[in-house]
Amino acid sequence: MPSRSNLFSAAFARTTGGWTGAEVDLGEAEIVDDLGDAAQEALNLDGDELTLLCVEVEDEWFAIVRYEDDLDPRVFISDAHAVQGDPLGEIFADLAGVVVDKDAPDLGIRPVGDLELLSDFSVSAEELLELSMEEGVLPADILSLIAERLGFADELDRLR
Repeated sequence: MPSRSNLFSAAFARTTGGWTGAEVDLGEAEIVDDLGDAAQEALNLDGDELTLLCVEVEDEWFAIVRYEDDLDPRVFISDAHAVQGDPLGEIFADLAGVVVDKDAPDLGIRPVGDLELLSDFSVSAEELLELSMEEGVLPADILSLIAERLGFADELDRLR
């Protein structure tokens, strides 16, 4: 997958001292496992830390993947329709177990995946859904709000 100027991706690991972040290169991602490998490599992790991979593509969609211990990754995608036709978006859709029917009419924003992804950080499923569907709010703004709530806004701003 070629490098894209309209893509921002960063991973954030929760440590005893707070959060640490690093920009993640997803240019070589071809399969689901490549996402986690890229996040771990960017942060120099051994795999046990709670890690969030945050991705925003243009003003179209964002995704958050949560890696924790040996559990299966959990993913949330802000709009299943926006990811179709996007090779990276399709990797995220695969991770979420979502098949987007390319022939189905686009009925607007369709968030998919694990809505409870951040509920233990006081971002409820309802709030995540509401943020994703709010008209006129850009993916970057939503990720900034989430980062602020979780305590890694400074790290996110530093990487942007």
